[in-house]
Amino acid sequence: MTSKGAGTAFSRKSYRLSSEPEKSKVTGIVNSRLLNDYLHCVFTSADGNQPAAAYRKHLTFQNLQEHLDRLLAEKSGSEDSRDQVAEGRLGPSTVVLDHTSGFEGLLLVDDDLLGVIGHSNFGSIRATTCVYKGKWIYEVLISSQGLMQIGWCTLNCKFNQEEGVGDTPDSYAYDGNRVRKWNVTTTNYGKSWAAGDIVSCLIDLDEGTIAFCLNGMSLGTAFDNITRGAGMAYFPAISLSFKESVAFNFGSRPLRYPLHVQRGVEGYCPLQDPPVADLVKAHKLLGYLKNVIHIGIDVTEGKLVEKDTSMWQLQGEPTVLITLAHIFNYFSPLLCKVYLVEDVLMTFLLSILERGGAVEAHPLIQQLLDLMWLLMEEYEVHECLKQLLMSLLRAYRFSPIIPDLGLQIHYLRLTIAVLKHEKSRKYLLSNVLFDVLRSVVFFYIKSPLRVEEAGLQELIPTTWWPNRFTKEGKENKEMKEESAEERLRRRAYERGCQRLKKRIEVVEGLQVQILKLLLNNKDRGGGEASRYIFLNKFRKFLQENASNRGNLTVLCPPEYMVCFLHRLIAALRSFWDGHKAKTPATVGSEEAYVPPQLFYNGKVDYFDLQRLGGLLSHLKKTLKDDLAAKANVLIDPAELQAVTMDDLDEDEESATSAAQSQRPSAALAIGGALARPGWLSSPTLGRANRFLSTAAVSLMNPRRPLGTLEKIKVRTLSVEQRTEEDIEGSHGNEGLLLGKPPEEPDQPITENSLLEVLDGIIMMYNLSVHQQLGKMVGVSDDVNEYAMALKDTEEKISRCPKRRRDIHEELLKSQKVFSEKLNHLSRRLAWINVTIYSKEKMQDIYWLLRVCIRTIEHGDRTGSLFAFMPEFYLSVAMNSYSALKNYFSPVNSMEELPGYEETLMRLAAILAKHFADSRIVGTDIRDSLMQALASYVCYPHSLRAVERIPEEQRISMMKSLLAPYEQRPWAQTNWILVRLWRGCGFGYRYTRLPHLLKTKPEDASLPSLQKPCPSTLLQRHMADLLRSDRDLAPSFLNSVLNQLNWAFSEFIGMIQEIQQAAERLERNFVDSRQLKVCATCFDLSVSLLRVLEMTVTLAPEIFLDWNRPSSELLLRRLAQLLNQVLNRVTAERNLFDRVVNLRLPGLESVDHYPILVAVTGILVRLLVDTDAQGVEHATAVLLADPCFQLRSIQYLLGHAEPSALAAAAPAAEKRRFSLHSYTDYISTEELVKVDKMLHHLSEESKQAAATTLPTSEEDLCPICYAHPISAIFRPCSHKSCKACINQHLMNNKDCFFCKATITGVDDFTKPASS
Repeated sequence: MTSKGAGTAFSRKSYRLSSEPEKSKVTGIVNSRLLNDYLHCVFTSADGNQPAAAYRKHLTFQNLQEHLDRLLAEKSGSEDSRDQVAEGRLGPSTVVLDHTSGFEGLLLVDDDLLGVIGHSNFGSIRATTCVYKGKWIYEVLISSQGLMQIGWCTLNCKFNQEEGVGDTPDSYAYDGNRVRKWNVTTTNYGKSWAAGDIVSCLIDLDEGTIAFCLNGMSLGTAFDNITRGAGMAYFPAISLSFKESVAFNFGSRPLRYPLHVQRGVEGYCPLQDPPVADLVKAHKLLGYLKNVIHIGIDVTEGKLVEKDTSMWQLQGEPTVLITLAHIFNYFSPLLCKVYLVEDVLMTFLLSILERGGAVEAHPLIQQLLDLMWLLMEEYEVHECLKQLLMSLLRAYRFSPIIPDLGLQIHYLRLTIAVLKHEKSRKYLLSNVLFDVLRSVVFFYIKSPLRVEEAGLQELIPTTWWPNRFTKEGKENKEMKEESAEERLRRRAYERGCQRLKKRIEVVEGLQVQILKLLLNNKDRGGGEASRYIFLNKFRKFLQENASNRGNLTVLCPPEYMVCFLHRLIAALRSFWDGHKAKTPATVGSEEAYVPPQLFYNGKVDYFDLQRLGGLLSHLKKTLKDDLAAKANVLIDPAELQAVTMDDLDEDEESATSAAQSQRPSAALAIGGALARPGWLSSPTLGRANRFLSTAAVSLMNPRRPLGTLEKIKVRTLSVEQRTEEDIEGSHGNEGLLLGKPPEEPDQPITENSLLEVLDGIIMMYNLSVHQQLGKMVGVSDDVNEYAMALKDTEEKISRCPKRRRDIHEELLKSQKVFSEKLNHLSRRLAWINVTIYSKEKMQDIYWLLRVCIRTIEHGDRTGSLFAFMPEFYLSVAMNSYSALKNYFSPVNSMEELPGYEETLMRLAAILAKHFADSRIVGTDIRDSLMQALASYVCYPHSLRAVERIPEEQRISMMKSLLAPYEQRPWAQTNWILVRLWRGCGFGYRYTRLPHLLKTKPEDASLPSLQKPCPSTLLQRHMADLLRSDRDLAPSFLNSVLNQLNWAFSEFIGMIQEIQQAAERLERNFVDSRQLKVCATCFDLSVSLLRVLEMTVTLAPEIFLDWNRPSSELLLRRLAQLLNQVLNRVTAERNLFDRVVNLRLPGLESVDHYPILVAVTGILVRLLVDTDAQGVEHATAVLLADPCFQLRSIQYLLGHAEPSALAAAAPAAEKRRFSLHSYTDYISTEELVKVDKMLHHLSEESKQAAATTLPTSEEDLCPICYAHPISAIFRPCSHKSCKACINQHLMNNKDCFFCKATITGVDDFTKPASS
């Protein structure tokens, strides 16, 4: 077998024996009589009748070929009838999509011209063949369930980006996305389709009708009286929107749902004729092969015997082997053709497995594969196996869901049987599974959109849904106990879910078996073990998905990734624990982690993924000394020259062409651009796609290589050529674990190859799995919404007056609709809970979380080398915890997971340490860490975990949080401090603002809507830090005051613009983004005020102990801002009032209560809850501020200004703001303190007014004109008040007036006048 490639003319092997008489006496060949009988039994005639022995021609191996030629040339009656050329068709005999002129818009077409992906708004394309008479059918395999119109059109139909098939006269279409039919106008028709469905399009030009079928079920006649006659011929056609994809089958493969004969009447013909002659020949040859398997030769008895086919083996019998060689001489070329592989070979192999039992119980398939490798040319075996796997994957993906999942199980069992054959497995792994096929499809279990067709009604006859949510969307803890009827329904529903789970687990088990075969590292016969081939292909698969985030044709769909991830985890842990059993000294899978040396030794390619410390090239330069010292890794100086994607070597082009030269000639003959798999189109076609554009005529030629597109720079994988030794290591070579840092323990972990698989799994979770887990929660949310709507409707029915029958009937209709929808959704939810959110799947995600935590902890110990860790490890740690908390409940509770409390604490320690870690430079990952910590402190159980981390880490975290709010994203920091305080502040025990209680929150599970859970422990750490560090408190508080000044000023400026827009006579709309920014500025102002309240409460001496150098200045700045806020918010009929009363969408959070209670809390702490000296200082500063107005304090308790009482009399009915109105939120004790504060300020302001002497203008500060001059500058002797100069010196050392550098400030007292 010297032939290795494809595309060359190969001569067939000659299996005819020499005609020399002595050669017939070869040892092992049976005697001529027995051989004659045997050959006549094997090679029967077409009619199956054997002539009598006396009239039979004597057969030997010398004349067998002649006999076979005669048998294969015989024609059966059915063949004669099918040989007649079907009339009514125009065009090429091979039907494909018309990629030269029959399309509109931008489209990606697969290399076989049968798969298409929409790449513009609404692209259209038709086939190359049309029909004008007779009955015709073609099938469309739906790969995505979006907006598409599939049907028939004539040559005169002109389409554009808005109008497609069905939108013009003489074009007819079915749209399963909107469940409608289209022919200029549209009406309801058919059922909704889903990805994985098959639509059959039928046209009867004798009767003038068009119909459609979905998965073989007729949807009824869609159109009748279609236009016929001279010049009217119909093409198959489709219009599809962006990203949508399908694959056509015009007859190049066997139709999944053929309609050749209908009730004895001639049925519909596929547009492309099946290869009838080849089919007949292949079936005859298969019959001969079956005869060989059935008939055995008993040499001792000299007779033929019937054998058990299931246990058939070749056993080196020359007679049988030569007979098989003759059969395969004819059979081999046929087994390279798609149609015959699917219709003949796959059907035969499936029939072997139909007898039941384990796959291992059917060694016949292994024997047949051995025969194929022995008796077929290598290129023929390759093509046959490729087509067989393509057919299996297509059959698996497009099989309808039935209750026992029998079809999926059937195809998976055959896939396992084929992959059990070592030589076939290695060929498929090396050349097909990841290069040509989208083999990840084998690990996907699609979710049924139509539960009745999937048999879920029989499997789950009783439906149930939880009624635990209130109208606000919050979980109702005070619900009454469920009734006996509800309990019975719930238990019946749970039993149905268990039945479903058992059936799905069978499929999942088979999928894991496939992966275990691909991860086998013991099959070293004939080259590299399967696992190492898989590793290199798997890494390339990850690279394609990581490097092409925007290219939808390349990306593996996230729903496939989720299933692939879980199966891979199951297979990985099986191998990991198996290795642990053999080598007890290694680490078990429960303690698995990825060692840090993988991130910097260059043995595993992370493509261009961001590292914690920045770009890899930068890290190699800056940390080369650390690598050499700690890990004994030396960086090649040539490597230090940073290589960007644009500077990559042109050698890749030659590498690409070399790779293409190894592909079959069929792929080469069609010069394909974009050498990547089109995930969205047909799952089994070649990797290349054609790009069709009506605007780019030069791209229409199919045979011209698209050079510009082929030269896209894609980094070639360095791992492509790795061997087992490179990965596992041997004889002192550590393989992947090269460069172990001293901090790493000496205990071996596991096989190095499994560590790389684990690393890939974590990358997969980051790429798209987490996103998909969040997306599928939508079904559960829909169930909750419909359950609330049903409950509300039932309550209305019970309250409806009997005399209003019309209302009662409408309510009953609504009740029926909601109930039917809930029945459907609850069954669909059962499927999703089993396949995505089951307890086992939750444990997989939890295991990943723990792996990431251990990996981060090990990496952290390496010091500066931690910077080499890819960012996605931290992302997966945060996201997997978020998924466990938010996506898997209430079906499964995270609290039930083993080691949950410890895991929570270790994750808290990671967040607390690394959110301000200088080794992490990426702004996105730093923001993510900050947001994760902010979410962590919102929930009691995770906040307690933060409190349990070591004290040193807690104090370090609080110190980082108290860093100045400048040159960093401070809003999240402020949010964290606010959450630590919420529940302790003045009137700050609310979950939602009082005025928003009647509205439904967008998402009740949001961190901001959680009940207050303050942390006194962390508050104590904050107080200690502010007191003990004399520099920390002023810098932190000045930055908070600066940000408050900015946020509130921005807010006031924006509401002025909003008010002006609202007062204009012409109708206008305020930009929603502006409203959102305005609300954000208000929320920031409130949260900054709360942090100031927290600081004043925990460490009042920072403001009131004037022995501290900055206390007086801080207090004056605070008083100035508080008065500014109060004056703006409390003025009668002011701007703030008017905007609040507009109640604009987007400004819901803007109200008097949140901002006024925050200010009140600060004032009460300064003026009531402190010692006498502190009260004196605070009162003096507050009253000295020129903006202070007593009426603002009176406003808090609903006291109107005397001057405003008369004006307000007509509007007495308008409700005034008063803290007394919020007794549910403000305690009596707090209200008493406000009264006391008002009384105190009233008295003090009267005394101040009586004792204050009028100040001449000359004695006022020339800067603020609010305070008397009280400071003189050195050396220039210019003067101002202390408040102005102290605030100025915080940012500038130059004098206000002369710009001289100020070296000191002295107190100034005006000398007594003479």
